[in-house]
Amino acid sequence: MLVLSRKIGEEIIIDGRIRVTVTGIKGDKARIGINAPPDVRVDREEIHRRHCEFAEPQLSATAR
Repeated sequence: MLVLSRKIGEEIIIDGRIRVTVTGIKGDKARIGINAPPDVRVDREEIHRRHCEFAEPQLSATAR
């Protein structure tokens, strides 16, 4: 895991197309903004887990 320190207003660029901006810090919580292309799904961890739990199983190309 890469751990970076950023101040409010500073950004992290991922793969040249995803921009993560620190928008605020209050106590032990950081508020971030994420700009990503429409084809990149961005979810909180608990939403991602729920989505995976209820998603239809995907057949692999070799299983067809």
